[in-house]
Amino acid sequence: MNILVINCGSSSLKYQLIDSANETVLAKGLCERIGIQGGQITHTPAGGEKVTEQLELPDHVAAVDAVLSKLTDAKVGVVKSLDEIDAVGHRIVHGGEKFASSVLITDEVIAAIEEVSDLAPLHNPANLTGIHSCRKLMPNVPMVAVFDTAFHQTMPKKAYLYGLPYEYYEKYKVRRYGFHGTSHDYVSARIAAILGKAREDLKIIVCHLGNGASISAVKNGECVDTSMGLTPLEGLIMGTRSGDIDPAIISFLADKENLSASEIIDICNKKSGVLGLSGGVSSDFRDLSAASEEGNELASTALSAWSYRVAKYIGAYTAAMNGVDVIVFTAGVGENNVQARAEIISYLGYLGITLNEDANTIRGEEVEISTPQSSTKVWVVPTDEEMAIARQTAALV
Repeated sequence: MNILVINCGSSSLKYQLIDSANETVLAKGLCERIGIQGGQITHTPAGGEKVTEQLELPDHVAAVDAVLSKLTDAKVGVVKSLDEIDAVGHRIVHGGEKFASSVLITDEVIAAIEEVSDLAPLHNPANLTGIHSCRKLMPNVPMVAVFDTAFHQTMPKKAYLYGLPYEYYEKYKVRRYGFHGTSHDYVSARIAAILGKAREDLKIIVCHLGNGASISAVKNGECVDTSMGLTPLEGLIMGTRSGDIDPAIISFLADKENLSASEIIDICNKKSGVLGLSGGVSSDFRDLSAASEEGNELASTALSAWSYRVAKYIGAYTAAMNGVDVIVFTAGVGENNVQARAEIISYLGYLGITLNEDANTIRGEEVEISTPQSSTKVWVVPTDEEMAIARQTAALV
């Protein structure tokens, strides 16, 4: 079965075509600057050269059409016609409480996604646009919605409720939802397979560390807590997001800077994190590491604060599960930044962990980076959200 995986942003569209029978990626690519002048598509067929084409993409329908044209192109395509695409899997950021698993997309499902779009106003409308565009161009192809929030729906009330009047949960569903769930699900299942154990028999902490970052506690195969909240703003210090702050800071800064609360939230989302802490050096950890090595004190402070928060959450989730068997690093920073991993592990001696410095030099591969003597194992496991979406789509279709 050939499954097209679609991940729509507000002005971008990432895609992969995956043969679910042998889990091979037939092609992948990216449409950029949708609705903005200067659009382009980058397309890479398996075993072929990457091709980039400049073309105007006035909307997501045009972007999906460009993707389908590339997939069926005589020179760089990988299928002869759209009839060879058996299903489409869509990444949806927020499913609220309605969706605890992936679902076949129907008009009712679309309406339910629209209902919770105010919980993810930057993401869900773009995700829905991708669905509508694909349905218009491939009306007879079954489609599946895979939710970032679904894996975290097993959290107990003590983990997902905030210390607010309960009526706000009843009226508006204000609670912790968590994100990156597809990645946390995939990585926790993968590490169990690597260790030759059932996920149900393990206590796992997954550290999804990219520009956006979250940590989850997975106990006996279920998520029992995660660091992101009602929105992806809560939790760790991230590339441009503040993570946890005293909520009174919002009104304090709004008064001092003569800004609205929403403007301060925008700053917390887009101008904070390591970008803000470093004095504007960068939100990219590679740039921050280079600046730190050159003596930039603010860059060094930003990196230290980031690592410290990650280590604190690992400690908290060890307590939440009353122990931990394995800690896993994944996503861009977690898979590739050896210095960041080393600094985080330096806080974890109380768990009987010592770093295998040679193994920790490996980037982007499955590798154990704790020593054989460590009582708690630490691994790096590259995430593959697209493959996880394809698997869930295949299972439903």
